[in-house]
Amino acid sequence: MSNFTGEFIGTALLIVLGDGIVANALLDKTKGNNGGLISITFGWAIAVFTGVYTSVTLGGSGHLNPAVTLAMASINQISSDLILPYILAQLAGAFTGAVIVWLAYKNHFDSTTNSDYKLAVFCTGPAIKNPFFNTLTEIVGTFVLVFGALLMSKPEHSLGTLDALPVGLLVLGIGLSLGGPTGYAINPARDLAPRIAHFILPIPNKRDSDWSYSWVPVIGPIIGALIAAFLFKLL
Repeated sequence: MSNFTGEFIGTALLIVLGDGIVANALLDKTKGNNGGLISITFGWAIAVFTGVYTSVTLGGSGHLNPAVTLAMASINQISSDLILPYILAQLAGAFTGAVIVWLAYKNHFDSTTNSDYKLAVFCTGPAIKNPFFNTLTEIVGTFVLVFGALLMSKPEHSLGTLDALPVGLLVLGIGLSLGGPTGYAINPARDLAPRIAHFILPIPNKRDSDWSYSWVPVIGPIIGALIAAFLFKLL
């Protein structure tokens, strides 16, 4: 049970802080309106640090990410029996976190007229829509995340629960360097579950949830994570 609880709460906090910084930067009449990419990338880095640290402390894996879970299982770093509980916890946590962000910023969702900004709080979208290159960008970003995290977590490099800190810094670097084309989802749960929340929640004057793009931040991260795990095992 602690595995599920840790992943659930850790992923919920990831989304509360991560989607929260996007809401603060994009929605009308917030204190952080027009905060820009730098504030968003720093906010997401802190979100990852907090989520991973919380998950591990509460008995979870600290994955917060189905692509990471599948990668770890592929190199036998976790039991295959844990794949489904982890992924369900991650999806449920991400959905819950997205709902909390909506509640916290409800007045600002109601005041914002730009429906694209409302969607962007919940999920990613491409700057230039090209499914092949958008998927490739997500593959590259997630490869860097998983390969870097695997190296950081090796016993000779490990800091215990403080492994969350270098992973958070790694996510900061990915956002600054590779976040431009697609918004660096690099996590199927982080994108899909909040997108579902956007679809369900009674947000006034919202647009469609862009389901035609929704497969990219699911498939791309999974491919990138599995390639990273394969190379890590090979080396």
